[in-house]
Amino acid sequence: MQQVFKRPISLKDVQTHFCPGCHHGTIHRLVAEAMDEFGVQGRTIGVASVGCSVFLYGYFDIDVVEAPHGRAAAVATGVKRARPDSFVFTYQGDGDLAAIGTAEIIHAANRGEDITVVFVNNTTYGMTGGQMAPTTLVGQKTSTSPYGRNQHKDGAPIRMAELLAQLEGVAFSARVAVNSPRNIIDAKRQFKKAFRYQVEGKGFSFIEALSACPTNWGMNALAANERVGTEMADYFRLGVFKNTDNL
Repeated sequence: MQQVFKRPISLKDVQTHFCPGCHHGTIHRLVAEAMDEFGVQGRTIGVASVGCSVFLYGYFDIDVVEAPHGRAAAVATGVKRARPDSFVFTYQGDGDLAAIGTAEIIHAANRGEDITVVFVNNTTYGMTGGQMAPTTLVGQKTSTSPYGRNQHKDGAPIRMAELLAQLEGVAFSARVAVNSPRNIIDAKRQFKKAFRYQVEGKGFSFIEALSACPTNWGMNALAANERVGTEMADYFRLGVFKNTDNL
């Protein structure tokens, strides 16, 4: 019988620790498939931030550097400049990248650093207690916004893919979701594009993936998955916001 589905070689054969319904596992697979597609596993260095992404080394069969909270883009810049022949990517959450790491991600993008950034947006601080993040939706209740995010006091959720697309140094910026087969198929294409940009030395590439966090949202897995495709995708529009191949 012909095998039609298997574990990517860039992923370790281990059991996941993520909560039921969390989308990190699916996103991990898409990252690993992109690495396999371009044959870069042996020269890849991943940079993990603080948060749920911190366990990157436990799932990917690659070298991984741990970065201080919010500093993954800065660490990745140093790694890529010191090892320019390496394929370097960061894996970051919204609390990490869009809050404490805002300066690092904006300036790395503006400089056009030849790295790939994987940004997992689940609208909350996943590991540290479910606090309000820069991407938390208006009205969403969190441990630090028990009455819901108030736009007048807290500002509007930040759309990072659109924000970074405005910078001259960014070669590719897109937002995907992995809540349905159709969206996963599209996400796979966009992950490959983001990785191809670095393989071809075209500059900074950014891919944002909408993700469910059932535990901190106080939902079951099915309800959380549905929320990604409705409430989240309504505000965080899916699509490609910059693709210099088309310029």
